Amino acid sequence: MTKKLLILAILVFSTVSGYVQTTSQWRGAERNGMYPDKNLLKSWPADGPAMLWKTDIIGNGYGSPTLTGNRLYITGEIDTTGYLFAFTSGGKLLWKSDYGKEWVVNYIGSRCAPTVAGDLIYVCSGLGNLACFDAGTGVKKWSVDMLKDLHGRFTLFGHAESSLVDGDKVFLVPGGKDTNVVALNRFTGKIIWICKGQGEVPGYNSPYLIRLFNRNILVTFTAYSLLGIDAETGELLWVQPQDNIPVAERKPGNGDTHSNTVFYDKGFIYYFAGDGNGAVKLELSADGKEIRQVWRNKTIDNYMGGFIKQGNNLYSCVTEKKQLKCLDAGTGMVLDSLKCGTGTIIWADSMLYYYNQKGEVRLINPATLKMDQTGFFKVTAGTKEHFSHPVIHQGVLYIRHGNTLLAYDVLKK
Repeated sequence: MTKKLLILAILVFSTVSGYVQTTSQWRGAERNGMYPDKNLLKSWPADGPAMLWKTDIIGNGYGSPTLTGNRLYITGEIDTTGYLFAFTSGGKLLWKSDYGKEWVVNYIGSRCAPTVAGDLIYVCSGLGNLACFDAGTGVKKWSVDMLKDLHGRFTLFGHAESSLVDGDKVFLVPGGKDTNVVALNRFTGKIIWICKGQGEVPGYNSPYLIRLFNRNILVTFTAYSLLGIDAETGELLWVQPQDNIPVAERKPGNGDTHSNTVFYDKGFIYYFAGDGNGAVKLELSADGKEIRQVWRNKTIDNYMGGFIKQGNNLYSCVTEKKQLKCLDAGTGMVLDSLKCGTGTIIWADSMLYYYNQKGEVRLINPATLKMDQTGFFKVTAGTKEHFSHPVIHQGVLYIRHGNTLLAYDVLKK
């Protein structure tokens, strides 16, 4: 796969945070790819887990489904219009509501995973427009036009932000020079604060929220910067440049794609930026106002696959060598590698689930000295690229491939 293709892919997902208020969102309740399901299969039959159902009516898109209770929500593009679909967890369509025009310039389709907060759903289009819906009925409550209302700017491959909610706020990165990052009232869509950031266009990223004793910090990427912003006031607290591309060589598609949501754990921020500084560990000061780099591993070129932190191990794909890597979280050094292509990764019940860009799905046991594959199947239904992040909910593995959503039974019987 060319770097351009990967970058486009990247736009697909970016995403996330740890806030208790949101019922369900991108890459799980804490935006870290960790799902709480237990009693799942530790190995699969030769042809993979049983398929429970599938649907091919969701339109073009790359965004993952979001599940809460017995409801499933997903976005897709049909004839240039973006739709939010609501299904039962058994695959019955309940309703679909349009949220306006979708991205059709390249890699046509929706990008975001819906965010469910209480009885409201938030959806961000590839054009950067944000809409709020009633979760029960699909009635649109309000919407904001990123260009018209917030002076935003487009990225090369479309906006790829899955919305983050905290209290009465929903956050958006329009990428305007004067309205770089904004907090909106999540019930009305009105502006609460504006942060000018570094004045850069968005970085295909979904934000993350760090909760400290004295403040909450919104962490997100713009084109060449990792930003830490006070979530209550909009004050820019700190910046880490993504300095792999000289300023004179910066242009859309060159070093500006940062789709992986960061993760915070016990005083440290971890991020994987294949088009930036690589894999990085930062120490965050107790008051949240300063960062210090602990280590950086430039060989980890993960553009959009997400990563997992479990104990003292970090799991991530690499793009050029098309492998899954295990890193020591203390040092950043590679501990193990598995040749299984470039893909997306999640975790549930002590196992890794890996969906690569060839459509191959692997179940991997990381508990042994070497990562061990214990299950495999290939997704053959659906359209276009295999970029979506898998989701697990109530013992079911969900995989989106273009216009098709597939549900597999991974629960022990």
